[in-house]
Amino acid sequence: MNAFAPIAASETLDYAGLTVTPEGPVLGAEISGVDLRHPLAPEIVAAIRTALLRHKVVFFRDQDISHQDHVRFGRYFGDLEGHPVTAHVPGFPEILHIEAADGMKLREEIVPIVRAANKWHTDVTFRPAPSMGGVLRMRQMPAQGGDTLFADTAAIYRDLPDQLKDQLATLKAEHDILQSYGYRVDEARRQELRAAHPVQVHPVVRTHPETGEKHLFVNKVFTTRILGLPEDEAARLLAELLDRVKTPEYQVRFRWTPNAVVFWDNRATQHYAILDYWPQERVVERVTIQGDVPF
Repeated sequence: MNAFAPIAASETLDYAGLTVTPEGPVLGAEISGVDLRHPLAPEIVAAIRTALLRHKVVFFRDQDISHQDHVRFGRYFGDLEGHPVTAHVPGFPEILHIEAADGMKLREEIVPIVRAANKWHTDVTFRPAPSMGGVLRMRQMPAQGGDTLFADTAAIYRDLPDQLKDQLATLKAEHDILQSYGYRVDEARRQELRAAHPVQVHPVVRTHPETGEKHLFVNKVFTTRILGLPEDEAARLLAELLDRVKTPEYQVRFRWTPNAVVFWDNRATQHYAILDYWPQERVVERVTIQGDVPF
């Protein structure tokens, strides 16, 4: 059973003095009444965590935070981790500097390649313990476009036929860093990445460690195959599952504004940054919170 019952999109709740306003009927909420430039009291941190668990992704507007503020906020929710490929902000290894498709700076000749590589995903599932969440801050935004979509993987799982749920209950899948990053580095670097990040096996359906919800846990960017089935059957099943995230009824769309900050539960969502703004630029910065081993 869902630990947090769905709430109406028009309902406004109050958490320790914060206003948490749902952005959609399935997931997403905007939090106001907090200034992330300052240290937060424990009860405020707890309220934000509660809102995150309930809504899976939360949005903050008009937060002109410094790099120090960004790191401090992320650390309220766990230890932070870097990334083996994406560049970081000079002097702040905890903050990823992301342009276009996860670190690739756009040029006219690579736009078709980067758009084709831009897919729905859950972050860093190539790790033994994929991240708990990400906190993304807008640094430079285009005049139009560049929205981010989020999808609720528990809602996707809940709508699967019971027979399919039974089949998925014991299945596992491989997740590979080279599925996403292999094409953008040379062979020597690919070998380094493979040595540092061997293929990981995770359950196709994971249990959220805090809410107990079941979540579909395969994604287009890192999941390469489902184990324990004939190859053709496994490929068809993976394609079917990956297609489910595209359904708009499971999604919320965030339209960025200057200095907006987004915090998503990486255990409970997939996301997609829409690359529709070229030749304008879009630069965001992310801190990533360490997670746990999926079960």
